[in-house]
Order: sequence, then C-alpha cells, then structure tokens
Amino acid sequence: MVEVIEVLVPGGNANPGPPLGPSLGPLGLNIKQVVDAINEKTKEFNGMQVPVKLTVDAKKNVSIEVGTPPTSTLIMQELAIQKGSGTPGTDFVGDLSLEKVMRIAKMKQGSMLSLTLKNAVKEALGTCLSMGVTVGGKKAKEVIWDIDQGTYDDLLVD
Repeated sequence: MVEVIEVLVPGGNANPGPPLGPSLGPLGLNIKQVVDAINEKTKEFNGMQVPVKLTVDAKKNVSIEVGTPPTSTLIMQELAIQKGSGTPGTDFVGDLSLEKVMRIAKMKQGSMLSLTLKNAVKEALGTCLSMGVTVGGKKAKEVIWDIDQGTYDDLLVD
C-alpha cells in the first residue's frame, strides 16, 4: 500500500518534530534520513514555508516532491517583511513592481488555476490586495483594472 503525506515545512530547516515526525513514525522509516533529504531539496527556499509531498511505497521507498511556497510567502520574501497588513485597504506594508509580481506569477503558474500568464498575474495581484501591498505605487485593484483594460498586454504575453 502507498502512503502519501503532504506537509508544509520551513525550507531547509525541517525537523523530526511535528508535522513530520508523527506522520513518519508509524511508517517505520528512518526519520532523520527523510528529514535530511527534505532539507537538501528545500534549501533554496530557506526561511519560507514550503509544501512537500512524500510518497512511501510498500518497500518503504520514499519519494519527495517539493512544491513552490505560497504566493503570500513569495511576496513577503520580495518585500523582506514578516506579515501583511492588518487593515489591507488602508495600511500598506510595501510596494512591488509589476515585473516582480509577474515573476512570482510565473513561479506559481503550474499550481494555479489560471491558464494564462495574464490571469496568473491577476491571481498574484489578488494576494497583494489582501496583504496590503501596492504595485507600482497603485493599489492592486487598480492594476487588475488596468490589466483588464489591456494596458499591460504587451508585457503579459505567454
């Protein structure tokens, strides 16, 4: 029987405590080896929460799939902040360029529901909106409206 475990771990700093240890312990695996392998695969995301999917087969072979961090985590890393705004409509915690939002959208596009870069950027802008992050000095909602009007069509080509 195949066991699948999905967890969110700190990039490069996973440890045998929760959530990994309690999930792996009953499977009879060498937890230290698994944690070391996860840390090796997630070291480029140091300081960010990273989704990890572990698949354990009947012979106790473990395969590790590393996802991309949540959009909000990528935005916080770009801005070097710890959290978003408590009142995102009135207090703003930072400003990103549209190019940085596009880069985040491209990183996340495979795991988003959006089929086009334009829609993926609008999804990322939605996260900016809920976090109190402006884009190019404008509120994210205004940038979404500009995208809908075709203002950035030359930039948002798949």
